[in-house]
Amino acid sequence: LFVGEAPGFHEDKQGEPFVGAAGQLLTRLLNEVVGVERADVYICNILKCRPPGNRDPQDDEIEACTPWLVEQVSLIQPRVIVTLGNFATKFVLNTRQGITRMRGTAYPWHGRTVIPTYHPAAILRGGGERSRQFGELREDFELVRDTLPTIDRRPVRVTPPEPTKQPERVARDEPPTQ
Repeated sequence: LFVGEAPGFHEDKQGEPFVGAAGQLLTRLLNEVVGVERADVYICNILKCRPPGNRDPQDDEIEACTPWLVEQVSLIQPRVIVTLGNFATKFVLNTRQGITRMRGTAYPWHGRTVIPTYHPAAILRGGGERSRQFGELREDFELVRDTLPTIDRRPVRVTPPEPTKQPERVARDEPPTQ
């Protein structure tokens, strides 16, 4: 599960997360470094709508969208969560530490592993592939790749309830079946 902050312009228009340039970089890193297709991971944002003027999310917006994210995590049951950027990292890990200090490490979180990394859009704004941060982003994706085989991938077993015994139905005009 990859978690970003909020939809960008293109994402808000299309109703799908990470479809712009940042999404293209994310898809490329998933393919080249982690070795998975984008279709094999779930990508979402904390906020489900773009804040006006692309400003930072406000507390009431976060509060309104948190149940959606909680439900997504509950339904998907991811073993690894990758937080994309400062905001998502601080929110998911409930920390005040910034992404620069948090990235590069896998953290236990409610029986899952959280791996914080830079937001791809920040990399593109900060110099792209020539930047130091791009190398660190790539290292974080290598950490994701190396962590996946160590995670217990067995599905959580849900024990179905004992079936209730239904009375046998016997038709009056038909002979009993064996």
